[in-house]
Amino acid sequence: MADGPPIRLLARLDPENRFFWQGGADGRLRFLRCPSCRRFVHPPVPRCPYCLADGLAPEVVSGRGTLHSFTVNHQQWIPGSEPYVVALVEIAEQADIRLTTNLVGTDPADVWIGMELEVLFEHVEDEWLPLFRPVSTSPQDTPAPLGSPRSGGGAR
Repeated sequence: MADGPPIRLLARLDPENRFFWQGGADGRLRFLRCPSCRRFVHPPVPRCPYCLADGLAPEVVSGRGTLHSFTVNHQQWIPGSEPYVVALVEIAEQADIRLTTNLVGTDPADVWIGMELEVLFEHVEDEWLPLFRPVSTSPQDTPAPLGSPRSGGGAR
């Protein structure tokens, strides 16, 4: 199982992004939300890119998402590090809000596009980094990865 790089780069905290990087202290994921059109916005910006309203405010989301895309990093940037999954996760509340993060709690060979995920946080210094893990890893509860023997597809 590969749970990400042993060293994580941290964001530079400022008043506009602090809610996101420190919001995980209570285990809840937050994004800015427009008070006018009610769309979520990420990364943080001063005005809504959809309707140009101001007054965006942090709001808690479910912490659930879907794997939109991923890559498995095999390069050992840090000697002795294991391969890990860099994931692009769509949040459940709004599919066009996506986070680039790490997928943890699963073997990279068991990852597929469309798998359901949930957030968890890794506390590093004064930040809580949002990572995601599979909601279910039971083969009976999840579709088979494309090209696997269970899916019936793939190269022959």
